[in-house]
Amino acid sequence: MTSIDHAGTFTLGSRTVKRLGYGAMQLAGPGVFGPPKDRDAALAVLRETAALGIDHIDTSDFYGPHVTNQLIREALHPYADSLTLVTKIGAKRGSDASWQPAYSPAELTSAVHDNLRNLGRDVLDVVNLRIMFSVHGPSEGSIAEQVDTLAELQKQGLVRHIGLSNVTPTQVAQARTQVEIVCVQNMYNLANRHDDALIDTLAADGIAYVPFFPLGGFSPLQSDALSDVARQLDATPMQVALAWLLQRSPNLLLIPGTSSVAHLRENLKAATLTLPSEAVGKLDAIAG
Repeated sequence: MTSIDHAGTFTLGSRTVKRLGYGAMQLAGPGVFGPPKDRDAALAVLRETAALGIDHIDTSDFYGPHVTNQLIREALHPYADSLTLVTKIGAKRGSDASWQPAYSPAELTSAVHDNLRNLGRDVLDVVNLRIMFSVHGPSEGSIAEQVDTLAELQKQGLVRHIGLSNVTPTQVAQARTQVEIVCVQNMYNLANRHDDALIDTLAADGIAYVPFFPLGGFSPLQSDALSDVARQLDATPMQVALAWLLQRSPNLLLIPGTSSVAHLRENLKAATLTLPSEAVGKLDAIAG
């Protein structure tokens, strides 16, 4: 058993994955745009994920664009049968590196084919529909047409499972009346716990929740509180933040990203970090 195995597993539809995965976003250039500063280093990180037993990689063809998917293919193809690649569609990049919505049926269909081509796959394991109604986070609005488009691509055999990203509980409920949703990917961490009720609902129904930005949106005081706990446990703030997420609910699947092999190994040690009740109490108080 490796350290990552201590975190356990959960299901993504027909796939079973370890709860500590890897997010490939940071492998692209600055601002998630353009090629990496060090291509060999990026490839080394991806190959190390395989060596460490990671079997869940989160990516998107709009990272770069095209960059992370092409790196993943170069580093890991032919893929191990156990590897689950999860990608996202619903956005595109402008020539100025801006993030733009790409929601039409034609754009979503094209994005699925782009992911298939650049990853070198005949079918995508999981495709998350990324909603960008607001740049500030999840925002209400119907996503029925977009979900229907993904459902049709699923019927065509191009997409195995469907997930959602940057969505509200209302949108999740709406989508679940149309198709089977296997995961929801939103920002959630010690300082941003707006999805507590949604996580519990999804857990009861066996649906994965994939939090991103484990250290995002912390105030200086909140960061200090996390750092204090980390020092007491002889761990890094990231390790503590990840360990707290692992203990929050068994349906949480983590995808911390990094462009460093050393940081990758460091992050995975969160799987073996047990948080005592006193530490959990201090961490729970961070959100206020």
